[in-house]
Amino acid sequence: MSPGAAARRAVLNPAGFLTGAAAAAALADGGAASLAGGRVAFSTVEEIRAAAKPAFRLIDLAEASRRFSRRMALLSGERMPFAGVEIDRPRIVAVVNATPDSFSGGDGDPPRAIDRAHELVEAGADIVDIGGESTRPGAEPVSVSQELRRVLPVIEAVSGVPVSVDTRRAEVMRQALAAGAAIVNDVSALTGDPESLETVAASRASVILMHMQGDPRTMQLAPAYRLASFDIFRWLERRVAACLAAGIERDRIAVDPGIGFGKSDDHNVELLDRAGSFHGLGCAVMIGASRKSFIGRIAGAANPRGRVPGTIMATAIALSRGVQLHRVHDVGEIRQAIAIWRAMTSGADLL
Repeated sequence: MSPGAAARRAVLNPAGFLTGAAAAAALADGGAASLAGGRVAFSTVEEIRAAAKPAFRLIDLAEASRRFSRRMALLSGERMPFAGVEIDRPRIVAVVNATPDSFSGGDGDPPRAIDRAHELVEAGADIVDIGGESTRPGAEPVSVSQELRRVLPVIEAVSGVPVSVDTRRAEVMRQALAAGAAIVNDVSALTGDPESLETVAASRASVILMHMQGDPRTMQLAPAYRLASFDIFRWLERRVAACLAAGIERDRIAVDPGIGFGKSDDHNVELLDRAGSFHGLGCAVMIGASRKSFIGRIAGAANPRGRVPGTIMATAIALSRGVQLHRVHDVGEIRQAIAIWRAMTSGADLL
């Protein structure tokens, strides 16, 4: 099999993670590669193939570089800023649900959502993500006019950090971008509206492509994959290719495997474990595990507001896999966790 054919049929999951002095020494002697140009290094690679069922093999860096040169370059290459935000260190994407029915408690009408957004910026958010339509399991869609009434006043009120609009609709994207949003965060990865891809391509906005199996009304009805990380990588790879073909540069794209969106608890855990594989798409990676129901089921926390410790642990796992963007509700708590992680892995300046 040619190297190009092998790369198309396999997904590479970085493993053998190193940080701090150990990472620096291994990078210096060629025993490790940098993960997405960040502070985490990896010393081995899990080669994953999936036909009827997945197959796994650990390979060393020399073999990985020889057989998968382009994929390895994407895994290890430095990342450009995303929406003007440097992602050489972990960044916090703060959730503002301008809805009355979010799974974790909505921020309600625009005045309350505006207050919440200001609180999160003050707490240290790097990006504020504003949504006007609940996408919790079983949620029904709202009208475009209702979604716009919810999000536009909040977008216009936020200053000091880039604003992301969480929407599946091209018309909402257009008006949100005109109101000052810099990022489109689409749970359908620009497939939910036939005009979405063109809308983002025609702008200078950045985009977050999230994977969701089905839609909010159906996504938790027996979701199934051969291997969640493999199948979702392949799906996102096609969406990144569609964006590139439409003229959206790679540094304007982030990918999100969609924790909790059409996934079982086992799928969510496996996605967190192999989150590093998504760096192979050459884009920024975002994880949104905050207060998700899988944390409640695993840890016995029925109330979403009681899942902060589990969210911190999920964030720590994502940090260890080099994830740059962390979409969370509890900005102050996650900011502390990231500060300790940075101190332990580099001994350098804190946030």
